[in-house]
Amino acid sequence: MTLTLTVDGERWRRHLLEVVGRNPGIVPVAKGNGYGFGVGRLARRTQWLSEHLEPSAPPVDLLAVGTYSEVADVATRFHGDVLVLTPWRPRGAAEDAPSTVAARLVHTVSRLDDLVELTDRDPGARFVLEQLTSMRRHGMTRRELEEAVGVVAQRRLRGLVGVAQHLPLRAGSHVGEVTRLLNDVVATGATTRTVLVSHLTPDELARLRASHPDFTIRPRIGTDLWLGDRGALRVTATVLDVHALERGETFGYRGRSAPKGGHLVVVSGGTAHGIGLEAPTGDQSLRSRAATIARGGLDAVGFVRSPFSLDGKQRLFAEPPHMQASMLFLPQGARVPQVGEDVEVRVRFTATHFDRVDVK
Repeated sequence: MTLTLTVDGERWRRHLLEVVGRNPGIVPVAKGNGYGFGVGRLARRTQWLSEHLEPSAPPVDLLAVGTYSEVADVATRFHGDVLVLTPWRPRGAAEDAPSTVAARLVHTVSRLDDLVELTDRDPGARFVLEQLTSMRRHGMTRRELEEAVGVVAQRRLRGLVGVAQHLPLRAGSHVGEVTRLLNDVVATGATTRTVLVSHLTPDELARLRASHPDFTIRPRIGTDLWLGDRGALRVTATVLDVHALERGETFGYRGRSAPKGGHLVVVSGGTAHGIGLEAPTGDQSLRSRAATIARGGLDAVGFVRSPFSLDGKQRLFAEPPHMQASMLFLPQGARVPQVGEDVEVRVRFTATHFDRVDVK
């Protein structure tokens, strides 16, 4: 009686190998909830990828995680190096990274002061210098990068692995911005020509590699790698209970009244799994705003479309989802499912925690 992610293993593995083949130098990303799979499972799969490459292909020797707290989950499952995407700071989780993994860690450094303190503590620390992109989340300006490169030279540090660029998700080409950032790297006098970059299309990667053959451009890829073939992934919930409901009868935590007769269908999957929790959207179109207003109106009277589908039709929540289960309203005339039956669920994988992941 679970919320289950079922994976067509053969199709999924074939997709993973195709993505790696199209993206030489790829740095797989396993962070957060591991895109629904869990970071440990993705670390094992990255190790599998590293062992199933064509002999002439560049190695898959670097795995990126989001935070230092995720390092322990991947370090025993993947044998290569581990890049932490959250910038190093002289406090907190960075100090708790397992000492047994220190030689395999690659830190992200986004401030000059942090570079100094990190290498004061560990002169042999390995790191990438993050550049400030138009996303403006973390990173160094051109002048700050030049100062950091000066510190690397002055201290004769050998741990500089490359530079990092985290680009925004947006329409339009990133080629112009990346070209400017690469020119900044050259202008600083940095000895490295390795760049780890996110959110580039295959066409953009090809163009940049052709125009900058002296650089090694390594794409960091998460969503397109693990979730790029949605046809290989199926999410289902179990029907836990079914109850006939007459018009006017009360039900649920809040004692709502049924607006008409039908059935209550109780299914596995609730807020503890991420069901019913919606992240803010970046879509600012009039259509998107109208949909938001419409959902708000439906919520006021107790009708909100759920992600659960019965017989190909999305059904309404009878009330807001519970922690581990949800109640759906099924109108009269619709087929009534049996207890134990599986129903389809549409989810946002990066925000969903499954009870079970079954790779066939």
